[in-house]
Amino acid sequence: MSGRLSPLAGKRAPDTLLVDVERLRDAYADLRPDPAVPSQRVAFGTSGHRGTSFDRSFNEWHVLAITQAICEYRKEKGIDGPLYIGIDTHALSQPAFESALEVLAANGVQTMIAAGGEYTPTPAISHAILTYNRGRTHGLADGIVVTPSHNPPDGGGFKYNPPNGGPADTDVTGWMQKRANALIEGGLREVRRMPFNQAMHASTTHQHDFIAAYVADLGNVIDFDAIRGSGVHLGVDPLGGSGVHYWGPIAERYGIDLTVVSDAVDLTFRFMSVDWDGKIRMDPSSSYAMQRLIELKDSYDVAFACDTDHDRHGIVTRSSGLLLPNHYLSVLIDYLFRHRPEWRGDAAVGKTLVSTALIDRVAKRLGRRLYEVPVGFKWFVDGLFDGSLGFGGEESAGASFLRRDGSVWSTDKDGIAAALMSAEIAARTDRDPGELYTQMTAELGRPLSQRVDAPANVEQKARLSRLSPDQVKSTSLAGEKIESVLDRAPANGASIGGIKVTSANGWFAARPSGTEDIYKIYAESFKDEAHLEQLLQEAQAMVDGALNAA
Repeated sequence: MSGRLSPLAGKRAPDTLLVDVERLRDAYADLRPDPAVPSQRVAFGTSGHRGTSFDRSFNEWHVLAITQAICEYRKEKGIDGPLYIGIDTHALSQPAFESALEVLAANGVQTMIAAGGEYTPTPAISHAILTYNRGRTHGLADGIVVTPSHNPPDGGGFKYNPPNGGPADTDVTGWMQKRANALIEGGLREVRRMPFNQAMHASTTHQHDFIAAYVADLGNVIDFDAIRGSGVHLGVDPLGGSGVHYWGPIAERYGIDLTVVSDAVDLTFRFMSVDWDGKIRMDPSSSYAMQRLIELKDSYDVAFACDTDHDRHGIVTRSSGLLLPNHYLSVLIDYLFRHRPEWRGDAAVGKTLVSTALIDRVAKRLGRRLYEVPVGFKWFVDGLFDGSLGFGGEESAGASFLRRDGSVWSTDKDGIAAALMSAEIAARTDRDPGELYTQMTAELGRPLSQRVDAPANVEQKARLSRLSPDQVKSTSLAGEKIESVLDRAPANGASIGGIKVTSANGWFAARPSGTEDIYKIYAESFKDEAHLEQLLQEAQAMVDGALNAA
């Protein structure tokens, strides 16, 4: 987080901040993107295509074109099993679902939609794909999730999950992006489509009970016997998201003491407290957005929340309030690898390069291999699929891990399972994750971290993404010898799109933003605030010097 704190931060969203849902949906249907304008073209980021109908970056034409591209990709790759599709609670998700189904049905794709028009979390889609494909070598399933994740209420999003159940890799999304833009440029003449009512009643459209299937299998991931036996009192705030109707069945099936703080769904998300920058954002890792649950922290032994598509988690404890994502991930990793004896002995710990180095120290103490990758959950998919990764997590509060028997559970981020693990941790250790983090840092060191943004034009951003280690001339970082300068991830040699510089007690990473004229500097110190500030200052000077010399 960087920038000026809004006076609304942490306060209940005023009516003036609420999106006009009718106008938003009208814009979705009525406004057409101009493919000559870069911001209005289909662009797949790390989590699919995102935008808003107001500025023509997420409109009906985008969804129709992307869905047709998916249908063509499936045909080219011989993917002819069912396609599972789910939506979250954003206002644009329902009309986008309708547009997508019109194309899927017209293309003859066997499509599994949520029974009763229910919302569907991202992990439930991944679970459905993997469950169906287990033991199959042909007729494989894949999926679509209609969600912009935790983005503001005027956002729309559309992402594709191939038969491995995880986020599509860049070769897949690159192909789809190129084809979708060509379809838009051609006026959608090659897009097959039928009326929505006809698509709903097509012989290829089937209802699937995502809730029952996911909840029934969740006991193979979480030790509910321990939670139930301990009597821990739990609270959950779905933040009006797609898992809102999952928590009741979880509590009922497994007999745990779980209170749903609110089951309200409101397309304006008027119940949210405003995020740091004055926007409504359903981010469970933000203390400003999480005020409702933080205020209730003393009412529960452990409480948690998930974002709108329930692929991210936020953990609130009596001892520490809202845990930073890096803090909980460190505790979660330490616990899982100590309490999952059936996992492979060589199962590694997966983390992104900008996640805390405390994870490195935890992995070393556990005797586990560290698998450090660039930003993006897609890098963990193969390892989670074959069990060579026990855990994959990123600093933005997204994580997934194996079933208790060491087989694959979800190859996409699962906020529900990660949240419930905080209850298992409390039940089996008799301490909440905040207390365990305090103990861990007393033993391994306490990290202090910060992220700042710095201006950079298009040319400078391109230079930063191409920086090589030999362009960093310094030999020391904040008073310590530089141990490594990376432009590629240690785990797989993939480009990190920037650089990471490490010393014994600190590191920084610099990456250009994909959406703004800035670059991001992440820094972490295991010393003190003064050392952290020195890291940030030297990082910016080092990067600026490298950019100017490039």
